[in-house]
Amino acid sequence: MMHDEHAVGPADAALTLLEYGDYACAQCARAYLVLEVVRAELGNSLHFTFRNFPRDPRAMTAAEAAESVAAHEGEPAYWRMHAMVCANQDALEIDDLLGYAEAAGADPFAVAADLSTGALRERVMRDVRRGIALGVSVTPTFFVNGRRFDANWSDADAFTATLHAAVRVTSLP
Repeated sequence: MMHDEHAVGPADAALTLLEYGDYACAQCARAYLVLEVVRAELGNSLHFTFRNFPRDPRAMTAAEAAESVAAHEGEPAYWRMHAMVCANQDALEIDDLLGYAEAAGADPFAVAADLSTGALRERVMRDVRRGIALGVSVTPTFFVNGRRFDANWSDADAFTATLHAAVRVTSLP
């Protein structure tokens, strides 16, 4: 794991889940809600990482704003920003994003400066390049313990059961 990955859960958890997501993608908003249930259910047996894969200008700006919050205020503020952006996809204009940044605990003027200069664009594009190298072309795309997950993720109970099964399989001697 890179030092600047956005991850929650123990690094040595039995299960790793990686999402490539887009803040303007309706399916990603649904995935966020599903993942909240999955993460609560799996607790410390799950290490979850989010990587940016913006597919339009609004999503790119939102990703840059979230990265700016992380750069200025750290991971807890990043995850607060992530939650607000996922919950408010219909409001991703600059003023909206600066409001979320402030609510997440960041200085909105610092975030505005980063957005105006593109200071975090390369950070976002690094995620995109990594995703492309892994064959990501749609969002959300998930990887479970390093393997692409193409099964149904949209039902929280079914997704959790599948992940529990993955833990049991990887735990076998």
